[in-house]
Amino acid sequence: MPGGLQRGKATASYEIHIRGRVGAELVAAFEGLQADVKPVETVLHGEIVDQAALHGVLDRVQALGLELIEVRRLPYADSDPVSS
Repeated sequence: MPGGLQRGKATASYEIHIRGRVGAELVAAFEGLQADVKPVETVLHGEIVDQAALHGVLDRVQALGLELIEVRRLPYADSDPVSS
């Protein structure tokens, strides 16, 4: 497909950086994602199945009143499929 896009399963790994320390109760709202709570930010990370799911996570960040700092799509690991 043009631009290296593929149809089908679009699962990708993401890091979502949120300002401040997010407590365990709020982290639980992001089921399926892991959280690294640091002194000045919380980093959620994990697999997100598609763009709709990513937007759902970002909507949840906003609904909970959290400040989004950065969203980063992580590169594929060596074992992941490479688009041709």
